[in-house]
Amino acid sequence: MRTLAFGMNVSVDGYIAAPGDDLGWSVPSDELFQWWSDRVGTTGLALYGRRLWETMSSHWPTADQQPGATPAQIEYARRWRDMPKMVFSSTTGTVDWNTSVVTGDAVTKITRLKADDGDSMDIGGATLAAAAMRAGLIDEYLIVTHPVLVGAGTPFFTALDNWVNLSLVETRTFPDGVLMTRYVTRG
Repeated sequence: MRTLAFGMNVSVDGYIAAPGDDLGWSVPSDELFQWWSDRVGTTGLALYGRRLWETMSSHWPTADQQPGATPAQIEYARRWRDMPKMVFSSTTGTVDWNTSVVTGDAVTKITRLKADDGDSMDIGGATLAAAAMRAGLIDEYLIVTHPVLVGAGTPFFTALDNWVNLSLVETRTFPDGVLMTRYVTRG
């Protein structure tokens, strides 16, 4: 059985993007960027919602070819292209870079994927992750908290029908006061 993790950069007040999808507050240090890159390098399958897919696919496929690309950016771009990905969308057409499109019910598909043998999966995108969260499909939460309050925007957590009990299994601090906490779901 595969595990499913949801991890994002988050403001202290719980948002993954400020109004207008502004991510300027979450620019990672070199150390945090390397941590995210290493995570991508070990992900068996990444599940994306349409909006996050559009953001990632507009930059990372050619980021290693941009003037001034750092060795870390070059490595991340390669890892991102190589990582198997699924985009859940009824409007996304052709995809590339080791990616497939799923147009059916996301919860049903993710449930099937979790039942298979294979490497761990990561989920990204607020709407897609919220559906998986409400269905009780997320096994692990990686919350990378940046010391900023953005006041509104796209929340990391969705409204739930029931509590989700968590166990803290790891913490790590990064430069600039960023804190990663990793939780696994209990029972």
